[in-house]
Amino acid sequence: MSTLSDLANAQGRLTDVDVEWLHRLAGDGQLLADLSSADIVVWVQTEDGSFIAVAHARPSGAATLFYRDIVGERVRPQWRTQVQGAFESAEIVDSSSPDWFEETPTRVRAVPIVNDRRRGHGEAGVIGVVTRHTNLGEARTPSRQQITFDECANDIFRMIADGSFPDLAAPTSPRRGAPRASDGLIRIDVDGITTFASPNALSAFNRMGFDDELEGESLAEVTTRLVPPSRQVDESLPVVVTGRAPWRTDIEARGVTVSLRAIPLKDHGTRIGAILLCRDVSELRHQEQELITKDATIREIHHRVKNNLQTVASLLRIQARRTHSDEARDALTQAMRRVDSIAVVHDTLAQGLTQKVDFDEVFHRVLKLVAEVASAPNTRARTHSTGRFGVLPSEYATPLALALTEVVTNAVEHGLAGQEGMVTIDAARTEENLRVLVRDTGSGLPEGRIGQGLGTQIIRTLIQGELGGSIEWRGSEGGGTEVVIDIPLRWLTK
Repeated sequence: MSTLSDLANAQGRLTDVDVEWLHRLAGDGQLLADLSSADIVVWVQTEDGSFIAVAHARPSGAATLFYRDIVGERVRPQWRTQVQGAFESAEIVDSSSPDWFEETPTRVRAVPIVNDRRRGHGEAGVIGVVTRHTNLGEARTPSRQQITFDECANDIFRMIADGSFPDLAAPTSPRRGAPRASDGLIRIDVDGITTFASPNALSAFNRMGFDDELEGESLAEVTTRLVPPSRQVDESLPVVVTGRAPWRTDIEARGVTVSLRAIPLKDHGTRIGAILLCRDVSELRHQEQELITKDATIREIHHRVKNNLQTVASLLRIQARRTHSDEARDALTQAMRRVDSIAVVHDTLAQGLTQKVDFDEVFHRVLKLVAEVASAPNTRARTHSTGRFGVLPSEYATPLALALTEVVTNAVEHGLAGQEGMVTIDAARTEENLRVLVRDTGSGLPEGRIGQGLGTQIIRTLIQGELGGSIEWRGSEGGGTEVVIDIPLRWLTK
C-alpha cells in the first residue's frame, strides 16, 4: 500500500514542507478519531481537481464506517462538494443533513488543512482537507465525557483550519507508552484550573497519592504536592501541567509513573486552555530501566572479556619472545593473533547499545592486526578491501572475524612468503547471502593442494560448522590463490 508521502507527492501540488505538515497531522489522526468517536480521513487535491485519501484513522471506542481501507481512493460524489468547499473557502463546512454511507446515516464535517508556514510567506495556506465521518446509527445519549471529548475535538478542528495545529514545537517521535485519549484526559482552562478529568485520568492521579477530585484544582499545584521535594523533576513539568507548550513529561510519585502530554488549545492564536493526556506507564518505565541495566551489564561483560583476552594475548606474546624454539614461537604468535581478533569483536560490542556490530569496522581493525603480525622480515604484503559486510550479530561476527584472520594470515605467510604482493578482500552481501573473496598475488597452492594445518582446520570448523557456510580454495588466474567463502544469512533476525 502506498504511504502518505507517495500519495501526496504523486499529485505534484505539495512541497516537502506541506508533506511534513500532513505527516504531523496524520500522526494525531488517532487522537482526533477517539475524541470525535468518528472516522478521520485526510484528503489532498489531485491534478484534475478531485481529491484522494492519504490517511485514515478509525475510532477506538466507536464503530467504524470504513471497514475496508479508504487510503488511495478518490473522494466519493456525496462528499465532493463539501470537501471542495472547505478547500476553496478555507472554512469548516458541515453537512446540512445526514448523509448515507452503505445504508448507514452519517454526519460529515470537512475541515481545511492550513499550513501556517505557507501562510506566513503570503501564499495560499490550504494544502488539504480532513473530514470527520460520524456514525449516526450508533448514536446514543452522550455522557459528560463524550461531550467534553467532542468539544476538545472541535477546538482542534478549528486550530487545524487556522493553521495552529499541528504544532511544530511538539515532539516528532512519541516516547514508548505515549498517552492516548482513552488512557486519561484532563482539560484545563487558561489559568491552569482543571475543568474536566476523565475517570482514567483521576485513577492515575489517585495511584500517585491524590485522593480528592481534580476538577476545580490547579493541576500545577496538585503535581507540586504529589512530587517529593527530594526528587529531581523534568524542567518541562511546569510548562506541561499548565498547558503552555505541546511537550511531554513524566510524573513519578509513590512508585507510580504517569506520562503526560499537553496540547495547548488556541482560538485564532490566543490560548484558551489545554488538553492533557495522561497514562500510567509504571510497568513500561520499569521494563525500560531493566533493559538499560541489562544492556549496561552486557556491555561491561564484553569490556571485561576484551580486557582478559588482551591479557592472555600479552602473556602469549611474552612467552613467544622468550622461547628458543622457532616452531613454538610461531605457534604462540598464531595463538596470540587469534585471541586478539576475538578481543576486537568484544571491544566493538562493549561500545554499542545492541548485540550487533558494524563488521566493516571490526574487519578493518582485524586487517591491520594481521598485516602487522603476519608479515615476515622478507615479506612485504599490502592489503586492500572492497565492498561491505554490513551489520552482523555477535554470533556471526566472532567466528567470521576469526576465520578471516586465518585466511588472510595464510595468504600473507604462505602465499606471499619471501616476496612482495597484494591481498585483496572483497565482500558482497545480499539479503540471503554473504560472499567473501580473498585473493593473493603469491605463488599459489603447492601442487594445487589445500593445506592440512591447524589454521585450515579452524577455518573449516568456523565457516562450515558454526556459520553453516561453504569455503573453497582455488588457483587464481595469473598466479596466486583465491578463497571463496559463502555464508547464508537466512537465520539473521531482520
